[in-house]
Amino acid sequence: MDGVNDTKTALVTGANKGIGFAIAEGLGAIGFTVAVGARDDVRRGEAVEKLRATGVAAFGVALDVTSDESVAAAAATVEQAAGRLDVLVNNAGIAGRTDGGAQDPTTLDLDVVRTVLDTNVFGVVRVTNAMLPLLRRAESPRIVNVSSNMGSLTLQTGPILAAYAPSKSMLNSITAQYARRLSDTNVMVNACCPGYVATDFTRFNAPRTPEQGAAIAIRLATLPDDGPRGGFFDDEGVVPW
Repeated sequence: MDGVNDTKTALVTGANKGIGFAIAEGLGAIGFTVAVGARDDVRRGEAVEKLRATGVAAFGVALDVTSDESVAAAAATVEQAAGRLDVLVNNAGIAGRTDGGAQDPTTLDLDVVRTVLDTNVFGVVRVTNAMLPLLRRAESPRIVNVSSNMGSLTLQTGPILAAYAPSKSMLNSITAQYARRLSDTNVMVNACCPGYVATDFTRFNAPRTPEQGAAIAIRLATLPDDGPRGGFFDDEGVVPW
């Protein structure tokens, strides 16, 4: 890991595929060393090799956002490799089961809700709080939470998914809470919507590429020090709550 301490380091969760990989690739292309956070050892290794093949400085971080022990170990890995963290992109997320009316509010499977929240909300809190000591060592630390406009109570977009959509509403709310708490620090926290992107998440039936979806996260990860805090953004600007 020669030279890692001399460059900015970004950790992207769920970075082995889809939008997460595109975010990692985009940040690497502008000079970040990228910590590829992912649960699957093989896919994580393959993602690191793909990034390195394009000239990106990258290293793998074993990371299961639903496990306190895994998250603590991931923080130790980043500290050992880089000494600090400049950018955290909380990208890992799941849609949750939909079979048998599992996400119809009138037949909602509460176990599905718990599972979705554990990754999409509690996972973000676990990772953020574990990484905050490392972020505080950076000059201009940024936290980007990858949300969805399906969580917008104003827009109410997409199909009825009564576990997934509320998880993103809560993620937006927790983003605002972090921004308020950290308002007197140099840690800037925002949420973004990548749009409807062709990934396995959407069964590749969507108009936007992962690279297009990644653009707003990369923009928020590289905001100037006078940039916005506690907001929810997509390519067009502010997304209504």
